[in-house]
Amino acid sequence: MAYDLEEQEQLDTLKAWWKQYGNLITWLLIIVLSVYAAWTGWKNYQNAQSSQASQLYDELQKSIVAKDNVKVQRAANDLIEKFTRTSYAPMAALSAAKSAFDSNDLKLAKSQLQWVVDHSNVVEYKALAQLRLAGIALDEKAYDAGLTLLSGEFPAELAGNVLDRKGDLYLAQNKVHEARVAYQASLEKIKDKNPGRKLIQIKLDAIGGAVENNVATNAVGK
Repeated sequence: MAYDLEEQEQLDTLKAWWKQYGNLITWLLIIVLSVYAAWTGWKNYQNAQSSQASQLYDELQKSIVAKDNVKVQRAANDLIEKFTRTSYAPMAALSAAKSAFDSNDLKLAKSQLQWVVDHSNVVEYKALAQLRLAGIALDEKAYDAGLTLLSGEFPAELAGNVLDRKGDLYLAQNKVHEARVAYQASLEKIKDKNPGRKLIQIKLDAIGGAVENNVATNAVGK
């Protein structure tokens, strides 16, 4: 097919442009398509993972109702190994820790809780695991370790529970003043309708009642 001079010049210009930029454009297109394909594949993978994890978590809950700790641990470990990135993994580990604790296996309970602390991306799950680990530390008389677990920042909705557990740890060390301060600060954080509030008040009254408000306020978060 013959081209006139103008068309030929345009064609030569296009060829020269493509020679310079064609590979770059091709690679960019490949990258964009690859990213899209990967994202689509990942979404499909996540949906499939979530569905499978949900079924396995249902099995775990049934085993908890049946009080079959062996099956609970097996299901939890499967979830942790196969579906680590789903929200079901830390939920399963927390449930498995409770089941192990109820079966008097503190070592296994601590292991499951520590996994949540080390691997969960959900702040609330981590906080719950630390709170429960501190409870086990209280049972094991590892009071300083328990207080270390409760240092630092915690979600606002758990602040009262953290202070309550701090009070328990202080009281176990015969640090009555520190315990009173922690219990009073806990009551100031916990809502009136919280069923645990009455127990905290009982503990506070048993060791002498409230301290001055400014003292309790200064102790919050310590």
